[in-house]
Formats: sequence, C-alpha cells, structure tokens
Amino acid sequence: MDGGGGGGGVGEELTAQETALYDRQIRVWGVDAQRRLSKSHVLVSGMTGSTVEFCKNIVLAGVGSLTLMDDRPVTENAIQANFLIPPDETKWEEGSIAKLCCDSLKEFNPMVYVSVEKGKGENALQSFKLCLRNQTERSDPSSFEEEFFDKFDAVVVSCCSLATKKEINNKCRRRPKRIAFYTVDCRGSCGEIFADLQNYAYVQEVIALPWRNLPRKVAKLYFAMRVIENFEESAGRKPGEISHSDLPNVLALQKQVCEAQSFNDSFIPASLLERLLMAGTEEYPPVCAILGGILGQEVIKGLSGKGDPFKNFFFFDTTDGKGVIEDITPATPPN
Repeated sequence: MDGGGGGGGVGEELTAQETALYDRQIRVWGVDAQRRLSKSHVLVSGMTGSTVEFCKNIVLAGVGSLTLMDDRPVTENAIQANFLIPPDETKWEEGSIAKLCCDSLKEFNPMVYVSVEKGKGENALQSFKLCLRNQTERSDPSSFEEEFFDKFDAVVVSCCSLATKKEINNKCRRRPKRIAFYTVDCRGSCGEIFADLQNYAYVQEVIALPWRNLPRKVAKLYFAMRVIENFEESAGRKPGEISHSDLPNVLALQKQVCEAQSFNDSFIPASLLERLLMAGTEEYPPVCAILGGILGQEVIKGLSGKGDPFKNFFFFDTTDGKGVIEDITPATPPN
C-alpha cells in the first residue's frame, strides 16, 4: 500500500488531540460513536465526483483510515467533478487519480491515515498501461482474494459493472466479519446509492426481484437504471460508455425486459432513459455533492452505530429535486 498520514483510531480510547478535534461531533453523537468511527477502515474504489465528496466527508468526520483505488491517469474529463485533483497540469504526471486524491485528502485531516491500493502485485504495471489506453478503466477490487477485504469495515464502489458489484458484494458477504457494502453512481442529473449492511438482502437478490413484486410507486429511476445496466452488460459496454445513438436499442431492450417482467413499459419514461444515455460518463457536481453527502451520512451511521441507516436504495433526480429512499427487498429474508 502507498500513502501516509496520521494514525487516528489506533488505540482503544480517543486521544486528547482527537477529543479536541472532534469535540463538536462528540457533542452530537457521543464519544462511543466517535471512538467506533475512529477505529474503522474504509475502502473506496473509483474516484468519481460522488466518491470524492464522500471521502472528504468521512475524513473530516474522523474515520480511522481510508484506502483509495483508481489507477487511471488524470485527464481533462476526470477533473470536471473531482475537486481533489490539483488544477496544475504539471502535477498530473506525478501519479494516478487515486494518488493525487490521496495527497489532497491528507490535508483535510492529518489524524486520518489515507493510502492508495494499487493493482495486484506484478499486474499493477499492466493495469496502469490498460488505463492509459482506456480512460474509463479503473483498478478492479473484485480481482483481489476474499481475504483482502478483511482489512475493511466498509467498501464503497463507484462506476463499475453490475458483474463487478456482484462479485465484490459476494466476497464481502462471505467473510467472517461484517463488511458493509455500498455502491454510488452519478449519471448526469441522476444518481443512485445502494447499501448492503448484511442485515438486508444483497445486490443479487434485489436486482433479481420480479418487478411486479416490488412495493407500489417505486421510483422510476430504479427501473431506468436497471435497463441501462442491462444494456451495458449485454452490449459489452463499460459503465457510461453509452450515448444518445444507443436510444433505439435501449428502447427495444426496455420493451423486451418489461414484457419478460409482465410490466408496462410506459412506466419507464423514454425521456428518462434518453437523459441517462446523453449523460454518458458525465457527472453534475451538485448531484455529486448530494450523493456524497448522503453516502457519508449513511456510512458514518453504519460505522459508528449511531442512527438508523436507510434500507436500501437512495435515488436523486434534478428534475424534481427530490431524494427518495426505497426499501427493495425479498419478502422472505435470506438465510
């Protein structure tokens, strides 16, 4: 691992320096919650606009350690919603997006240990070369052995395929300790967060639920995101590797999926699918700020044990400016 910073959260008790630094938070959620947070370790894969907002929030809150994964080199497109990347282009040659974000985050709170996890062993150089050829490629934590995740209390992934999300979620669930799993994705003016705290149904069971069995009035964005994910997977595309020219094929898939689900395809507005396609890999900073804020709040709840986390999806769409929590779980809890 590459990085450095403070050693917050190493001891059983908060130090005098930690107590002074986190005084206002301790007044809100108590010393026990702050102690648990300061002993927690978080992995973030994919340094997107939403995850950098999240990282800022949990570093300021005083998480014990934060590990970043994103082997991509910096590009003009990458800095649009990532305020942790320095604007000076001469510094872009100094490392990957994760390395530059790591350097910036250390300045937010020296008490938190922030580090970078690179590609696996001798595959690291090959991973970086792949990133140079394909700017959407990120280091993939699903390629690590299951034991790798034992170091963390929470894992957050962004902008990766559904197959990768399933694989990481599975590996976290199979470990003897509880490892909370989160996904966050911003697609232009829309965003989605998913949480699996292992007390709830995990991602495979949620996505596999028949749509007719879902609660009434589920956010339309839930169905639209599933259609887009399905299209990217079936077409062999990476997340966001889509455009308006894909609309006819996406609408055909929408009709096919809805028929298979005995679902009225008019419930998923074509205009919403069109907006998601036109967004591509673009992120709107205001939406990223909202997603990162909500995700930070939820992860802090999960790690500190203070407050009830949401269950289990959060959606945001700028067209109505509303954040919606959806409980989408099987009728019978998994064994």
